[in-house]
Amino acid sequence: MKNRYSDSEEVVLVDEFDNEIGLMPKLEAHKLGLLHRAFSVFIYNKKSELLLQRRADGKYHSPGLWSNTCCSHPRQGETPADAASRRLYEEMGMTCELTKAFHFTYRSEFSNGLIENEFDHVFFGTTDEQPNPNPDEVSAWKYIAEDELTTDIAANPGSYTEWLKIAFEKTSAKYAKQKS
Repeated sequence: MKNRYSDSEEVVLVDEFDNEIGLMPKLEAHKLGLLHRAFSVFIYNKKSELLLQRRADGKYHSPGLWSNTCCSHPRQGETPADAASRRLYEEMGMTCELTKAFHFTYRSEFSNGLIENEFDHVFFGTTDEQPNPNPDEVSAWKYIAEDELTTDIAANPGSYTEWLKIAFEKTSAKYAKQKS
């Protein structure tokens, strides 16, 4: 599985209501910290454990950190749901029915000068399928119980991506509610 997501790819710039206002190269948008559309996928197994990935060491920011199952940016003309399914396959080598759970915005600055400023659409899925990750994207993966993840994030916050730490609190409560 070749990494088809190059630094020259564009992101969709949006306003605070997720209305498209333009396009910009991904790296430039992250240098300027402009609000853009993104998505995050959280896959659970039948034991309600969350599938995490460790970002590959070659990623342009947050390399080697643990994160949610997959995340990225929709292309122009692509819905967040379609993009989430596409990237789940491209990053993790798996397919799963996804359900939109919620959205949120966040802004986070990184030590390398890049800024994430995203309108993030969050999707849930449930499967026991084992991932077959793309090594250009993912260096490791694991399923983890939510209480164990909560404890580890508190003890080792520097081991996790900023967006996972922000989204996980919201995700955990929404997933539990969705299951019942």
